[in-house]
Amino acid sequence: MERKSFSLKKTLSMTFWLFLLVIGASQCFAQSQSGTSDPRTADLKSVRNRQYLEIINSLYYYIQQNYVDEVDPEILYQGALKGMLDSLNDPHSAYLSKDEWRNISDTTTGSFGGVGLSISKPSENTPEKPAYVLVAQPIDGSPGDQAGIQSGDKIIKIDGVDTSTITMNEVLGMLRGTVGEPVTVTIRRGKTMEFDRTLVRAVIENPSVKYGMIRSTGYIRISEFSTNTASVVQQALDSFASENYNSLIIDLRNNGGGLLNAAVAVVDKFVDSGTIVETKSRIAYENQVFTASEKNTVVDENIPIIVLINRASASASEIVAGALKDTHRAFLVGEKSYGKGSVQIPTPLIANDGFKITVAKYYSPSDVNIDKVGIPADRTVDYPEFSDEEEDAYSSLMSNDKIAEYVENHPGMTDVDIGTYAVSLQKDYNLDLRIIRKIIRNEVERTKKPRLYDLDYDLQLNAALDMFANEDVLSLTKSAKTLKEIQAEADAKKTEADAKTAETE
Repeated sequence: MERKSFSLKKTLSMTFWLFLLVIGASQCFAQSQSGTSDPRTADLKSVRNRQYLEIINSLYYYIQQNYVDEVDPEILYQGALKGMLDSLNDPHSAYLSKDEWRNISDTTTGSFGGVGLSISKPSENTPEKPAYVLVAQPIDGSPGDQAGIQSGDKIIKIDGVDTSTITMNEVLGMLRGTVGEPVTVTIRRGKTMEFDRTLVRAVIENPSVKYGMIRSTGYIRISEFSTNTASVVQQALDSFASENYNSLIIDLRNNGGGLLNAAVAVVDKFVDSGTIVETKSRIAYENQVFTASEKNTVVDENIPIIVLINRASASASEIVAGALKDTHRAFLVGEKSYGKGSVQIPTPLIANDGFKITVAKYYSPSDVNIDKVGIPADRTVDYPEFSDEEEDAYSSLMSNDKIAEYVENHPGMTDVDIGTYAVSLQKDYNLDLRIIRKIIRNEVERTKKPRLYDLDYDLQLNAALDMFANEDVLSLTKSAKTLKEIQAEADAKKTEADAKTAETE
């Protein structure tokens, strides 16, 4: 309830004092300019920049001296930086608190404690759109991954606390903790599916590349592009060559990006000339063209390549997918990618915090920027959407301990055992057997080294393998449309639709 006793006279007095600060700052700047140049010819933008800085500085001290309660200077500092970066209306430019900056640093070094979920959180919380935590990507083999948490899931509670009501710092503090201690998260998948999972914190290792053979096909899964990604990809290719591989799958699903140079180095192993990616910016040194070199090409052009992408493939992974598509070097299978065609630079600040800001946009070899658009798969392979009944069944199965108790009481379950138990569960839970087997298998293998792939569950990977077995993937790749051609077709259709609309009006 507001207090009414604060007089109008005092209110007007304080408002007028702040107004004088603003005017004074402008006048002081104008006077400082007069000694070096004619104010009438001063650059207007430069004048405004300085005025705004003076106003911000004056307001900072005004709050410190006049706000009803004493204010921690760090609160004002963080609020000012956060406000400036939020005003850009760019989800990829943001102020990074100490915990958020530490999270970036820990992820870059590849080892940290927690539950193994890469997450984000909206800055604005409204009743219509609560600021729940969004899972960008579970780290392979982590507690979050083994619990079946997926990209796109929302964490709506942590140990019963509504995540829309707490800050990102508090979220990180609750998910991280002593190794071996549990934390319970409530997951929302889709619109209504909800279930709890208890995660036991562990030291999180995040290798960016894993690889192996699937019959005569080399399989490389890249979870992010870090400093050692290209070298491990080379190890994989050397290993495949020693086993006489005749086809290659590069799995970029759920890859949220990483280092631009690492993505370029990976593409250079498959493309022998031309542009890999171009960055365009109003900053001169950020305008760069990255080109392929024949001396770095190590994969024979007759080896067919399929790249797997999905809606969580973003940024550096889209650079790779777009470059290999535009140069007719790989065929894309899966779902349309996320659509992040911009470049950010994380920068540390003095208080162990930092910020990241978009400095450029990147363009594929056919000169297309896919920001907010994404890259379509050459062949779409979607996972079936759950019906309402299936959502209820999945939530129920994930929320109880039935599978965990059964697995505990039946140690050493084989694939046959998993299949038999899945059939019995299906009588009570109306779900595809493939999904039930996956849930059981996650529980059986919770304490084991994670599988490189799961052919029983993975529809998109199976589709790629079937293509190698039954189709001429090299010919399909050569005839696939570039991103520029796809864009031109879309523009032509829009023009035609607009013309028809105009005729009817």
